[in-house]
Formats: sequence, C-alpha cells, structure tokens
Amino acid sequence: MQFKIKERMIYRQRKYDGSFAFYYKKLLLCVVKFKKIDIIIRNTMENKGGNSKMVKKVAILANGGDVSGFNAVIRAIVKTAEEHGVKCYGFIDGYRGLLKNDYVPLSTSDSRRASGILPKGGSIIGSSTNANVFNYKVTQLDGKVVYKDLSDICVENIKNDGFDCLFTLGGDGTQKSARDFSLKGINVIGVPKTIDNDVACTDITFGYNTAVSVASDALDRLHTTGETHHRIMVLEVMGRYSGWIALESAIAGGADVALIPEIPYDINKAVEKINHRRDMGKNFSIVVVAEGAMPKGGTITVEGTRNNGTGVDNTKLGGIGNIVAKQLEQLTGLESRCTVLGYMQRGGTPTAFDRVLSTKYGSKAMELALQGKFNVLTVIKDGKLDCVSLEDVVGNNKVIGAVSGNTAESNIRKVNMDNDLVKTARNIGICLGD
Repeated sequence: MQFKIKERMIYRQRKYDGSFAFYYKKLLLCVVKFKKIDIIIRNTMENKGGNSKMVKKVAILANGGDVSGFNAVIRAIVKTAEEHGVKCYGFIDGYRGLLKNDYVPLSTSDSRRASGILPKGGSIIGSSTNANVFNYKVTQLDGKVVYKDLSDICVENIKNDGFDCLFTLGGDGTQKSARDFSLKGINVIGVPKTIDNDVACTDITFGYNTAVSVASDALDRLHTTGETHHRIMVLEVMGRYSGWIALESAIAGGADVALIPEIPYDINKAVEKINHRRDMGKNFSIVVVAEGAMPKGGTITVEGTRNNGTGVDNTKLGGIGNIVAKQLEQLTGLESRCTVLGYMQRGGTPTAFDRVLSTKYGSKAMELALQGKFNVLTVIKDGKLDCVSLEDVVGNNKVIGAVSGNTAESNIRKVNMDNDLVKTARNIGICLGD
C-alpha cells in the first residue's frame, strides 16, 4: 500500500514537472513574440512620427518647360511627407537653383507656398529649361563663353544642406541629370513630367493630358472657322521628336490629316485626302502637324538653337506648320491658314485627369523615399503605379554629363506603329501622310 502511494506521488510530481516545463516554454514563446510585435509597433510609430533614420529632410526641384501639374506633384510630395514628419524644401528655378543653393521651405500650412496650389498651373518654385549643370554655360571675365561641368558644386550643396533625397520633376533631360547625380552618391527619385509624353519606361507623363485637351479645344474652334470660310486649317502642336500630342488631339478633335515625326510624310498623300473630301462636298479640312514632323527624304524644321547650339536638347523646333499650309494651298487651290498653338499647351489649370495623375506620382515618390528606394523613376505601367531604375530610363546614354552632341537627354519614347492610337486613326480615315 505504501509502495503504491509513493509511486503515485512520484508519477504526480513527474506530471507536474512536465506540465510546468511545457507551459514555461509556451510562456517564453509568447514573450519573444510580444517583443517582436513591440519592435514592429515602435518602428512604425517612429516612422509615422518622422523619426526614420532614412529620410528626415527632402528637396524638390522642377525642371524643364512648364506644364500643368507641377504644383499638384509638389503638393502631394509635401502632404505625404508631412504625414510622416519629413521636412520639405524646394529649389528655386530647377537645377539652376540647386547650383546656387537657393531653396525655400515648403509646407501646406503656408498659404504662400504649398497650400491651395492643386489647380494652379506652372510651378510655385519656378523651373529652368537651359540649366544642364553637367555642361553649364559660363561667361568668363574676358567675355568668352565656355561650358563647364559644375555638378560637383550641386553635390556639395545637397550634402551640406543635409537633404536625404532629391525629387526631380522633369522630362528626359532632367532624369538623365538625375541619374548622373545618383552616380555621384545623391539619393534621387524622378517624377516624369512633359507635355510631350516622351519619357521612357512610363505609359504617361503628367502635363500631357492637359496639353492634349488644349489642342483638342483649339481644333474644335478651327473646325468652325474652316467650315465657314472653306479653308484648310493647319494646327502646329508641340511634341518635339514624338507625335503623341498630334495624334491624340487629331483623334479627339476630328482632324482629317495628322503628320507625326514617327512617319515621314508624303505631302501628296495629304492632298489626296483633302481632294477626296472636296469631291464629297466638304470644302474644308483640318490638319494637325507635330513640330517634329518631316517630309520623306527631308529633315526636321528648326526654328533656332540655345546654349552652344549643339545637341538634341539645345534645338528649338518649329515652323513646319506654315510650310505644310503653304504647300497644301498651292497643291489644292484651297485657301490655307496655320495656327501655331505654342505655349498655350503648357499653361493654365490642369485637367482633372492631370491633377489625379500628378497627385498619384507625388505621393508615390515620397512613399518610395520612406521605403529607402532611391535612384528610380516613378512610372505607370499597364495602369499601375510602379518605379524603374533611372539606368533603365537613360538607356544607352550611359556617360555622365554631356553625351554625344552635348545633350543631357535620356531615351525618348516615341509612338510605335502598333499603338492603339495609330490603329484607331487609320481605322477612322485620318491620313498619316504615308
């Protein structure tokens, strides 16, 4: 009997010891998990409050030709930054401001800066169209003009100012310089801007939709004038070496002919289209011409140059619209008039589409900075926000600074012949000059 009682006591002790060990292990696991959760929560709160070791102070610059949507991007970056306790500053007049170290604080609580700017055209921090700091125009004491690489001054300015990231709002030239700065150790995030819609690796740039809207509105007005006076109305639009604006506005504005850089045109094809319309009783026609359009076997019409006059980015296009109008008048006998839309495409209030697009781009850019993803360009691919390496945007232009022809440009996105816009234009009878 005593043996059995003792055996039972030993069994119970072993069972207790086993249970204690089992639950002790469970308790230890809970403590470890709690610590991990606590670390995650604290890190999240720190990032939310702006205590991130990665990004505390950022700068924005707008560069290149002005577009509608600049301010919407700036606002989105600033608002997203403020949500995470990050301070924002803006360099005045693009890369030129970076070279001069001229910057201002940006805040949505300051009505003079980043507040109330969503519908406002242009850029509250200015911009520059001829400030390639890797090939910068310098006038010496003797009056002689030379071009120098002053990028190291910009690098020192960024480092001395304590900026953790530089946001570059601009087109192909701007993003090429951004890539070059990244190779010099600067954290850069690009945002694709241009009315031309020609930045590589993205489906659309901010500012483009507004430019197309302006061009389409102009075509509507030219349509009534042409119909009233039995004229050929030619509209020259911007776009440089790509035909996005010309093609899309031609479809939206009901044009009969659209001449784009990607398709060297035969003027006789345009004449055939206009004569066919006249045979049908329509004694007027609407023609859209991209500034970079050129005839078969011919060259692009150049209005002038800037800086040292060499390189793609220093060439000012324009004048092809008047040439086409004169030729069409001579060959058809119909009175022709040319309207050069020019800077009307750049200014004014952004469309709702561009406001949303710009806000998405700006917010995404700041989000990437908070994640520590630098030296990239925010893009939209297949309708989704994403980012690509600035190296991919630059493409073959790998040399830092001035590449062939003293140009600072990256790859240029042109209209592909299998694009839906091309197919649609052909399907509805728009003559593309081929």
